[in-house]
Amino acid sequence: MTLKILTLQLGPMENNTYLVADEQTGKAVVIDPSFDSDIVLTEAKKHGWSLEGIWLTHAHFDHIAGVKSLVDSSSNPLPVGLHPEDLALWQQGGGARTFGLHVDPGPAPEILFSDKQQLQLGESTLQVRHTPGHTAGHVIFYAAADTTVFCGDVIFYHGVGRTDLPGGNHSLLLQSIRDCILNLPGQTRLLSGHGPETTVEEEAAENPFL
Repeated sequence: MTLKILTLQLGPMENNTYLVADEQTGKAVVIDPSFDSDIVLTEAKKHGWSLEGIWLTHAHFDHIAGVKSLVDSSSNPLPVGLHPEDLALWQQGGGARTFGLHVDPGPAPEILFSDKQQLQLGESTLQVRHTPGHTAGHVIFYAAADTTVFCGDVIFYHGVGRTDLPGGNHSLLLQSIRDCILNLPGQTRLLSGHGPETTVEEEAAENPFL
């Protein structure tokens, strides 16, 4: 195990924002910063971690609401990573207007993720896997050495992501789950965008949607 992971439940939709640090170097990233993400900077400082960037599983407003405040408040540059197929959604504020909200997404993503891309965080490596279905550009981040997946809104504890919003496709979502998640070792931790963590083994056996 080389990663230290803090799960911060933030915002009115109880999003799981993840502060992830490489144990050897103290370098850290934020995955899916939601509302009230000033808490992230406080936690990073408390642990002595150096925040290096922001990684987004997808561009729905509740997963990007904290990007601008983090970038504006950080003492060092925080490049933002997103899959290019979610850039249009990003530019529209993540669809916030559909829910009567306004979200300023902040600076344009500097890192454009691609399927099977290797991301380096200090001495740790995570793999990007493109998992469309919830949105066209949804990705997950797989840390094989830590048997952990940051899976956004693709799959939840005994649930799957909604597909009734623009860009959603239910059959494609299920295919993404089969191809990119269920083929991982059973003990692999699944850290979702909402709700409790689960495992591949648990969802393969008990998820009623699969």
